[in-house]
Amino acid sequence: MIYALLKTLHLLAIIVWLGGMCFSYFFLRPAAAQLEAPVRVRLMHAVMGRFFKATFWASLLVLGSGVWMLGRVAKQVVQSGGVFQMPLAWTVMAVLGCVMVAIFMHIKFALYKKLSRSVGAEDWAAGGQALAQIRNWLAFNLGLGTLVVTIVTLLR
Repeated sequence: MIYALLKTLHLLAIIVWLGGMCFSYFFLRPAAAQLEAPVRVRLMHAVMGRFFKATFWASLLVLGSGVWMLGRVAKQVVQSGGVFQMPLAWTVMAVLGCVMVAIFMHIKFALYKKLSRSVGAEDWAAGGQALAQIRNWLAFNLGLGTLVVTIVTLLR
């Protein structure tokens, strides 16, 4: 029962994270591009601030639940006399998931901080540059997340 609950939370957290990146990249950003720089940068700052709070907790939940589920399976295999060998899809998921979390932390704690300083100083050019950097890393992370889901689904 605990395993099923953690797997559900794991998947829901991934949906929030990937869905938020998809929404931001393909829908919000193009629509916001029509706005004047001060309005656009402030809007994106406010939206990203909320999204990054949710993503911070989602990424921790994904990591924690993933480690717990892996540990539980490994423990059961060992206790039954077997030798645990992590499947390739799980290895790819774990490695790329950790890379995604590292990239997100860079976005949240370095690039978003730069964006926040730009908004505070009303430096819209610097804010636009920070948004461009965030957009590029977000696109890369979205690609990695899509790759993970595809690999795990196909190699299952």
